[in-house]
Amino acid sequence: MMSNPLFEVRNSPIHGFGGFATQRIRKGTRVIEYLGERITSEEADRRYDDDQSEHPHVLLFVVDKHITIDAGVGGNEARFINHSCEPNCRAVLDKKHIYIEAIKTIAEGEELTYDYNLTRDGKEDAAAEAQYACHCGAKTCRGTMLAPKKVKRKRS
Repeated sequence: MMSNPLFEVRNSPIHGFGGFATQRIRKGTRVIEYLGERITSEEADRRYDDDQSEHPHVLLFVVDKHITIDAGVGGNEARFINHSCEPNCRAVLDKKHIYIEAIKTIAEGEELTYDYNLTRDGKEDAAAEAQYACHCGAKTCRGTMLAPKKVKRKRS
């Protein structure tokens, strides 16, 4: 595994392993590029059948309708950055590359997080919400790594 001077991977209170700042990281800093094998969405579906997994590993990052990054193959330590409903980083798409960028200044020792906003297909039920349960501990935790539900607006 490559070494990143801005953070190190270690045990996380959120989930499994996480990325922790080894120094102060200023707001706006690109912390790391999310790397892995670039595959089609069809290949991603073939490799990872989330419907058959009680606790699916979230290693895929959709770049566009043609490209998905599989950090499980050739990925770097970006794959260890955990989800939070109150993140200190965000994913940025730039020229078909995904970067994790600080959205606030992060203190040394603080865990790096971003909101995974996992795509919903409209068929999610309580089991799906639980399958992608969030354990970030934020006051505003929505309980799932899935994107917030879209609110249907009534026409007036």
